[in-house]
Amino acid sequence: MSSAAPPADSVAFCAGLVRSHDFPRYAATLFAPAAERQALLALYAFNVEIVRVRDQVSQPLPGEIRLQWWTDMLSGHVHGSAEGNPVAAELLRAISDFDLPVEPLSLLADEHQFDLYNDPMPTMAALEGYLDATCSALFALAARVMVPTSEAAEHVARHAGLAQGIAQVIANLPRDSAHRQLFLPQQLLAAHGCQMEDVFAGKETPNLHAVLGQLVGEAEQHLTTASSLLPEVPAPARPAFLLLSQVRGDLKRLSQPGRNPFAPQPPSRLRTLWTLWRASRSREFTK
Repeated sequence: MSSAAPPADSVAFCAGLVRSHDFPRYAATLFAPAAERQALLALYAFNVEIVRVRDQVSQPLPGEIRLQWWTDMLSGHVHGSAEGNPVAAELLRAISDFDLPVEPLSLLADEHQFDLYNDPMPTMAALEGYLDATCSALFALAARVMVPTSEAAEHVARHAGLAQGIAQVIANLPRDSAHRQLFLPQQLLAAHGCQMEDVFAGKETPNLHAVLGQLVGEAEQHLTTASSLLPEVPAPARPAFLLLSQVRGDLKRLSQPGRNPFAPQPPSRLRTLWTLWRASRSREFTK
């Protein structure tokens, strides 16, 4: 562990960024010890910065340049400016303090280049690869903060990330379709006779509901697997997976009969806190 205390403003900056743009992950950090919480906030702030690139540029090239800055920073090719960036400074501190691997962080940034273009997600395997390098990687890194190494945590992380990521794809459909961007795999659309243009036009069809129903089923299978493997994870690492309780609630909400898939339905922050608090006290995460 590093003995130098981090600047309070950089810690607060990361906390504020995650609280504003990824409240469920921010809320989950409230149940972690102070030192680990600080590292988790750095990881999640980095993720927010990467995910937000898509909304901050109007053309792909500036977005690629921004993502490249992060991969260069992680490889040690950015000097000076990294120290002036509070998220980069905190992320480098977390990497050093908890001996985090850099490669998954670089791959996460690389994978989000997909977001900059309007290419459709071709297959279910492609979507799983994307989510494995993004959502699953975040779970695995968070678990690594809590416990140095755990093969069981790696297995849970993969399934947890796939469950969470698929739920996010369904929840983000209103925003993505408005931007003519599609994370629903073309393979599933074709299998259910669902037209991309109908999705972009916001048409609620039985075909689309069939696609979303299959995705919910896939996510529920991954969630079940992650939950079944959780007892094998060392107890100190389990708080890294508290968000599984949030995913369970999200999938239930997203699969309600008669739900309009194009109507945004963000969960309330109070409900998120309540869900995570209850999970933190359950046997699943404490025994």
